[in-house]
Amino acid sequence: MPQIFPGEVFANTTDFDTGIRQILPRYDEMLEVIIRCLPKKTHRILELGCGTGELSLKILNRYPNAEIIALDYSPRMIQFSQAKITTAGYEKRWTGIEADFGEWANYPEKLGIGTDFDACVSSLAIHHLTDEMKLKLYQQIAANLNPDGCFWNADPTLPESPILKEIDEIAREEWRNKQGINITETRAKVGQSETQGYSNQDQLATLNIQLEMLTTAGFSTVAVPWKYYGLAVFGGWLR
Repeated sequence: MPQIFPGEVFANTTDFDTGIRQILPRYDEMLEVIIRCLPKKTHRILELGCGTGELSLKILNRYPNAEIIALDYSPRMIQFSQAKITTAGYEKRWTGIEADFGEWANYPEKLGIGTDFDACVSSLAIHHLTDEMKLKLYQQIAANLNPDGCFWNADPTLPESPILKEIDEIAREEWRNKQGINITETRAKVGQSETQGYSNQDQLATLNIQLEMLTTAGFSTVAVPWKYYGLAVFGGWLR
């Protein structure tokens, strides 16, 4: 089985866009929530873990003045995203940088991407960091946002109890059955991941703990605009 970075999920990038929609219920709806939470005048956006560029593409489609700096430590993801963004005609508004956002959390000056971002977004990436690194990352995000900036993250969260974990698993199975998804076939395309940089295999934290982290990091308002069992979109505003 091919070795992949945590977060890449599938051995072949060609399987990602279809496969992630079969593994995760309401994937597109989840990303749409992030987009709706961005202010209309959002201009400069930092994306942490761009994957195949789906969130970037949705943002650029919605906001004609938006410009995105996207970090991802996977060279194949940066290449895949760049090709997708270029095909859509948005290459002048998107910059992909091969970098570990955990490294950025510790040493932001190394990348030289500047500060003063209107917004920071992430999807299905931060849950690969340890809790200590999550807090450092949230603090760094807050330090690099404009005073009225916002941050939104779409990620799986740790169930508060075994019962809730079971409820989540049943809900996902029922959703897949309704969609006619053969999850066995989809899982056969998943690769084997190893620790890479600051990212490990799943390091889930409960939603409440992460909301507390955001408050500690300096976000005056924290919110959960969307939740579907163990999946959530959460974040907030500096003021």
